Amino acid sequence: MEMTNYGLLIHNHILKLRMLLNRHRHKRIDRRVRTVWVRDWIGRRSQFGFYAQLLDELRCEDTVSFKNFLRVDPTMFQEIVNRLTPRLQKKDTWYRKALPVGLKVAITLRYLATGDSYHSLMYLFRVPHNTISNLVVQVCEAIISEYAEDVINTPTEEAEWLAISQEFSDMWQFHHVLGALDGKHVAIKCPAGGGSKYYNYKGFHSIVLMGLVDANYKFKWVNVGAPGACSDAQIWNQSDLKNHIIDENMHIPKAEPLPNDDKDIPYFIVGDDAFALRSWLMKPFSRRNMTLEERVFNYRLSRSRRVVENAFGILANRFQCLLSTLKQEPNNVVSIILACVCLHNIMRIRYPGDQ
Repeated sequence: MEMTNYGLLIHNHILKLRMLLNRHRHKRIDRRVRTVWVRDWIGRRSQFGFYAQLLDELRCEDTVSFKNFLRVDPTMFQEIVNRLTPRLQKKDTWYRKALPVGLKVAITLRYLATGDSYHSLMYLFRVPHNTISNLVVQVCEAIISEYAEDVINTPTEEAEWLAISQEFSDMWQFHHVLGALDGKHVAIKCPAGGGSKYYNYKGFHSIVLMGLVDANYKFKWVNVGAPGACSDAQIWNQSDLKNHIIDENMHIPKAEPLPNDDKDIPYFIVGDDAFALRSWLMKPFSRRNMTLEERVFNYRLSRSRRVVENAFGILANRFQCLLSTLKQEPNNVVSIILACVCLHNIMRIRYPGDQ
């Protein structure tokens, strides 16, 4: 009796295995077969795509609209394409041609300028959305590699710091300022397994862009990638710039008297109440029981610190992907933000009065 039950048990297991194998075999047979390699309308990219038609028209007839479309003028666009070509150019194969570098740059700049979905860009430029998802990150990383060291240059010599301080004195009438410091939250889609790591006090998931800005709205130092749950003070305390300042490796100018004064005052960075007061970092007085002199000081300090808020506003309105919720992985979001900062600094260097 026991042997009979044991044989029936084995027989049932064999039947179940056969059913699973048959089900798996049918699934493989029923899998959708690819009917075309490239959709016909995508194949007509060179005839009717935005890059082949509209951008050529705007380049020849309306450079203002060209700049509005891609946030860079035709001359700068061509310079970016030329400099990125060695990094982005792919080889043609026997079954398809590689995408032109100019097309990749145009798609990426349009995405940064608008924050449109990849599917929307697919219908405009006639490039598959999965291809766009890869090339946007590739172009952003190429921009960072090509331009970051040239346009985001943190001062390391006393003369460079003094030049920034003179600009603040001339433009904002606040002396001995070495830069304005603040952080900006860039909204992102909560990554898988992210939990509350990226959830900030404003009520959404974000990655923090912290920057030190000069009087002309140029970013002199940036820290990108901290999760939104971190405070500005926490990010600053763990930053390399603060450590170098404490170790006296940044060659900050020695204390000097203010104009029409004889008392030495140190040079400093201006920040808001989130940061701790230091001899090289100035923050406003507490708002309680302020004297008239303290109110005047707070007004002057806030007027110079507003530079960093203006820089964030110009950056986000020029590259409006930063105003939307970025759906990429955090590492890719960091590349997108840094590419926007590099392009912003290039524009500030080339066209200082352009907002």
